[in-house]
Amino acid sequence: MTAEIFTRRTLLPAPPEAVFRWHTRPGALERLMPPWLRMCVLERQGGIRDGGRVRLRLFKGPFHFDWDVEHFGYVENRQFCDRQIRGPFAHWEHRHFFEPEGAAACFVEDRIEYRLPMGAAGRLAAGRAVRRELERMFIYRHRVLQQDVAACLGHRIHPRMNILVTGSSGLIGSALRPFLETCHHQVARLPRVSRDGGPPPARAWDPEKGAFPTAALEGFDAVIHLAGENIAARRWTRKEKELIRNSRIKGTRHLCEALARLDRPPKVLIAASATGYYGDRGAEMLDEDSAPGAGFLPAVCREWEEATAPAAGRGIRVVNLRFGVVLTPAGGALASMLPAFRAGLGGPMGSGWQFMSWVAMDDVIGAVQHALLTESLRGPVNVVSPQPVSNRDFSRVLGRVLNRPAFFRMPAFALKILLGEMAGPLLLAGARVQPRRLLETGYAFRYPDLEDALRHLLGREPA
Repeated sequence: MTAEIFTRRTLLPAPPEAVFRWHTRPGALERLMPPWLRMCVLERQGGIRDGGRVRLRLFKGPFHFDWDVEHFGYVENRQFCDRQIRGPFAHWEHRHFFEPEGAAACFVEDRIEYRLPMGAAGRLAAGRAVRRELERMFIYRHRVLQQDVAACLGHRIHPRMNILVTGSSGLIGSALRPFLETCHHQVARLPRVSRDGGPPPARAWDPEKGAFPTAALEGFDAVIHLAGENIAARRWTRKEKELIRNSRIKGTRHLCEALARLDRPPKVLIAASATGYYGDRGAEMLDEDSAPGAGFLPAVCREWEEATAPAAGRGIRVVNLRFGVVLTPAGGALASMLPAFRAGLGGPMGSGWQFMSWVAMDDVIGAVQHALLTESLRGPVNVVSPQPVSNRDFSRVLGRVLNRPAFFRMPAFALKILLGEMAGPLLLAGARVQPRRLLETGYAFRYPDLEDALRHLLGREPA
């Protein structure tokens, strides 16, 4: 049976050597995986040179399948290829080409030759869907490639950094680590000691007890501290609220005290915080100089940031990143909304007039890189889009992107019955936050507009 051919070709304003080199670094494959696909790397050997192998796992609903590919056809700065050894296709061969275009640009071309299983029947049943999915994937991949290469080249005057990350398996950490690696930084993880009593990793810490292996913190240029209990995982009982507080405040204080004791502490600490600091503020315009709000979350955020004082006292440059609602279909708020919206049952929460200070995941990792390398940034920095929207407008835009109605309003009383205390601070409260310090220090947002961000993250290009 004749194979199908898919090709996508894009001009990038970067030399082929730089773009090719980006693909050779750890994290490149993860950066190119669309966030709407539930896919992970199980194993890899040998990079993209001939004989290198990768095993992927793709989840579809309750099912999953593994996909093994082998690399071949490696030509430095010009091409590399991979072919399926085991997986969902009857045949799959993917060639990556890098063609110079003048002195400082190149064409990147992906050419895929594939056959679906079950011959003509498979082609009839799934041919169009596979073609559409390839189009979505490679629009996304080429856009990320262009933006990431530009970000790396834009900071090439900075030396390679040795960076330690806590919370590296969380929503932000799992996206941040591959990005930093493709920018040629060395990234190490500091995982948490397991609560189930399992054997601890070689480098691990206990946030509440503050137990650090000495070698775990020595020799790093920067520490990015993202660890903390998920505030939306369970109803807010007294015990759950104590876990949330301790995981952030105690964990941060113990980490910063340990960093302050080092003979050679890191130059910079990037510590997570949240726009929950501001509380429920209606339509008031807020920036980093605004006063904290009242209630549980503002109190936690305030003490969370204050817990970094030992590091700042040691002379470490501390940046407290106040993250807004981070948008990605891989998890968090957007992922929890999608099933209802895709079913045509989505809509505003409560009155819908509360402001949502949101930010696309691509700008979260971009802001972290900016904070790492911008010496003038210290203290609180809001990581939000410069265009906050009401919950009503957010629902309307998400419905339009998904081509679904979005008028099923969830009453406030129903949310409080379902979720208890946390419904108010997380869903019904609003804060209209501006990223003043990011803008003042020259950060250029990739996705300041909500619809552009959602179309990128969900692979929904305009018709």
